[in-house]
Amino acid sequence: MKNKVRELRAERGWSQAVLADRLKVSRQTVNAIETERYDPSLPLAFAIARLFHKSIEAVFSEDD
Repeated sequence: MKNKVRELRAERGWSQAVLADRLKVSRQTVNAIETERYDPSLPLAFAIARLFHKSIEAVFSEDD
């Protein structure tokens, strides 16, 4: 699954650690999501979208 987490985080000037703290996950989890090595659970995906005030579709998309 492709995502825009890194871009959205960078737009806000947040480090991976700051984003991880806001999501209550580890920085390693944020890194794995950003590098597309890990697809977040549905509750975590919703939390990410909510945090950035975006729809899930605006943050996550299927691989082509």
